[in-house]
Amino acid sequence: MRVALISDIHGNMVSLEAVLADIEQQNVDQIICLGDIATLGPNPVAVMECIRELECPCVMGNHDLFLLKPEILHEYMDAPWFADSIAWCAKQLKPIDFEFLQTFQPTISLPLSDEHSLLCFHGSPKSNTDIILAMTPPTTVDELLSGYKATVMAGGHTHMQMMRQHKGIMLINVGSVGMPFEQALFVHAPRYLPWAEYAIVTDNNHVVSVDLRRVPVCIDQLINAANQSRFPDAHVWMKNWMLPGDLL
Repeated sequence: MRVALISDIHGNMVSLEAVLADIEQQNVDQIICLGDIATLGPNPVAVMECIRELECPCVMGNHDLFLLKPEILHEYMDAPWFADSIAWCAKQLKPIDFEFLQTFQPTISLPLSDEHSLLCFHGSPKSNTDIILAMTPPTTVDELLSGYKATVMAGGHTHMQMMRQHKGIMLINVGSVGMPFEQALFVHAPRYLPWAEYAIVTDNNHVVSVDLRRVPVCIDQLINAANQSRFPDAHVWMKNWMLPGDLL
């Protein structure tokens, strides 16, 4: 069993296409989306249509919930630019998109074999705004995972790839397809790494492995997509992308 896990696409069709092209070469049995599909990027409609056509199970991310319940936005971030961006995205979407969002689940469980299982969520199994990082204290992780069992537990939300062992659980963050962050904690606007991230979980003869994958994306294509869109703060989004040379 090979399962591709994608998350935090955030309206970035260029990066989604790059990831799906890579997935096509990996002989996977299943794709699961861990949420945050449409907001904050230039192509919400195209991304929603693409994910809908994949017919893959989808987890409810916090941004997906914001589109369905904009009245809860202030509980997460009380900033005018943020509300404007969510509102712009909502105006682009069609009724079928909102119907699709309503099918998303808090968690998705999948057996990998007779011995192993996979649990998918966005922030944690308990909340799509919880944060689990590589440095999160084990006692906090205990609280966030209590009541749930799986060989592999996979989340998104932080836009930071991660793999750590926690009391026999392989705990991973699949990263972000559309906005991979340079660092987890930042004061100003985050910088975006010049690739798209996702993960593949494999159970081969009852041996489980995880491949955290990074797919190069063309920054010029990202900028062109932003220029052709009218989404709020497009100029900031374009400026935040790092070039490959910035990593040297």
